[in-house]
Amino acid sequence: MDSITRAAGDLLGVELSDPVDLGGSRRSTVVRCRTADGGSVIVKAFTGAPDSLRAFTAEAAGLSLGLAGPEVLGVDPEFPLLVMADLGAVPTLVDVLLGDDPAAAEDGLLAWAGGLGRLAAASVGRRADFERQWARYDMGRPSWEEEPWTVQNIAALPGVLGQAGVPAPAGLVEELTGIGTAGGHEYPAFTPGDTCLDNNLLTPEGLRLIDFEAACFQSVFLTAAYCRMPFSSCWCVFTLPAGTAAAIEGAYRAEVATVYPALARDAVWQAGVRQAVAVWTLDATVRLLSRAIRDDAPLHPTRRPAPTVRQLLRHRWETAADLTEFPAFARTVRSLLSEVAGGWEVAPLPRYPAFHDGRTGRTGEG
Repeated sequence: MDSITRAAGDLLGVELSDPVDLGGSRRSTVVRCRTADGGSVIVKAFTGAPDSLRAFTAEAAGLSLGLAGPEVLGVDPEFPLLVMADLGAVPTLVDVLLGDDPAAAEDGLLAWAGGLGRLAAASVGRRADFERQWARYDMGRPSWEEEPWTVQNIAALPGVLGQAGVPAPAGLVEELTGIGTAGGHEYPAFTPGDTCLDNNLLTPEGLRLIDFEAACFQSVFLTAAYCRMPFSSCWCVFTLPAGTAAAIEGAYRAEVATVYPALARDAVWQAGVRQAVAVWTLDATVRLLSRAIRDDAPLHPTRRPAPTVRQLLRHRWETAADLTEFPAFARTVRSLLSEVAGGWEVAPLPRYPAFHDGRTGRTGEG
């Protein structure tokens, strides 16, 4: 961490000290450093691996838009690292959903959904700005739009199914290709990329987002599906009361409909969100099925409670089994439920602790 601290201090022209490791990922290291005047900053340094360099570019470009997240104090493409304002030690959505106060949990969820919707709405018309920032911090790696993960998942699915002994039905790849980006061309908006629970800070000033490593423009429906599934790519996945889930989806929809009026029509909205549920279910299947076949374990290595891999996959497949407008995909997930998950002795996915034992938030609907 000393080299990170020195490089960040040189970038800012100030002395930094007392680095505290805040974690990060295989792509990055995040530290809190003390400044000479008694304040603090957050430094995020990236490795030189190809996916880390793309993550650096996405983070620098996304935060530089100034639409959400902490203020960028400096960017060093040579190291590479970013220095950001410190938002402080504040609760995250994980904290309130794994807590015991249903009203606080629902308030946090509504703040999250409304905040993401306002971010999406404010970003419409800023795509060229994002592309300029991407070019400014380009490290020679393709963007997610140039190398879409949705296409990669479609290509990988038949092989993953084959490992599980489940044949891909005729027309599956073509059907998923038709779903594509779930409205990404018609209804694009900016997203930090990973809106998982622990990347959403509940500050006194309102919701603030961190982790822009996958920042891009994508379909608003892919974010909306986070409300319905819920939390499509997160480790902290449990179930929500029906009234709460509907309320947060409505909060997000109300914001994005201000810039895309067609989304106020139920037929358009429901079709798009159901496409997005298919896209995210495909993503979970490709990422986790091989792991689930071998063994079962909690999705997070240290945080508890956390669902197991098999619990999550079964829940995702059960949710997607009624997507009858996509018959080949629905047939695939039903086969996975019967032929793979049928032998898993795992409990159904429970409620988030804040809502367990029938407790609900202010919506009052279980």
